[in-house]
Amino acid sequence: MVFLTGIRIAGTGRYVPPLTVDNNAFAAFLDTSDEWIRSRTGIVTRHISDGEPSWYMGLQAARQALEAAGISGQQLGLIIDTTVTPDYVTPATACVIQRELGAVNAMAFDVNSACTGFVCGVDMAARYLATDPELSYVLVVSNENLSRITDFSDRSSCILFGDGAGACVLEKKQGLYSAYMMADGTGVTSLYANANRRLSLFSKGEHAVPEETDPQGDFLRQEGRAVYRFATEAMPRAVQQVLDKAGMTTADIDLLIPHQANLRIIETAAKKLQFPMERIMVDLDKYGNTSSASIPIALDETVRSGRLNRGDRVCLVGFGAGLTMGAVLFEY
Repeated sequence: MVFLTGIRIAGTGRYVPPLTVDNNAFAAFLDTSDEWIRSRTGIVTRHISDGEPSWYMGLQAARQALEAAGISGQQLGLIIDTTVTPDYVTPATACVIQRELGAVNAMAFDVNSACTGFVCGVDMAARYLATDPELSYVLVVSNENLSRITDFSDRSSCILFGDGAGACVLEKKQGLYSAYMMADGTGVTSLYANANRRLSLFSKGEHAVPEETDPQGDFLRQEGRAVYRFATEAMPRAVQQVLDKAGMTTADIDLLIPHQANLRIIETAAKKLQFPMERIMVDLDKYGNTSSASIPIALDETVRSGRLNRGDRVCLVGFGAGLTMGAVLFEY
């Protein structure tokens, strides 16, 4: 077994907007039903922002995590925020949260790895903690406002997404830690949302590169079948990679917390891993797909419900746009 400078989760937190939307609400304007959505996704309801900015949701989750860890913002040395729906192109959402927490001693930056974002953030935090002896605590926040980029006329995708935020405070700990990260840029157009495409006052567009994606609008677009194929391969691959690095097997994992994309994806991946569903955290029925926020929301719910205990070996695994995948394995 490989033991490296690992991590300890000192505290977790989550925030979801109070506005909830159940499946029947979609039937009012789409050709769908509660049964159709449940049977294909496992989702029953989701939380939708009623105007809460991404930074605000992240801040609420961060405050809970700091309280659970028993530390103040001034004790943080680094804040990593993961989001695909920032409120600003610049500054980083992490800087806004830093200001609100009074984290005057913390460096702050954002990461965009889509649904794999939180896993990437945790791995980056682990590496900073391992290499900087003066760094005591790192805050990782994931906040997503997917309703901003959801096309509510697209029946195949709009039913999937919700808004929310999750956070955790990490500190260094000698012990088990294994990680695996991968990206496949050939799948960029399988899942994407366009950014601002406006030309400048001086531009005529004479040297424009041919569009790889649909230039109309900035809604989230996905090729459902391609994403499903990738996800059902990515989740077991990432989990197996971290186990192989640690010289362990699935029997050594006490709890698996995957990205909450779709129940069918999780069940298919579990079968490939021969991993029992009772040791997998699933809460997408309540929240839907909240992109990078889904894993920390599930993590916090698991911790606060008492399902995860100190010493348990937990694996976090994400997969999403990019295409990206990643997993981390450590002792809680």
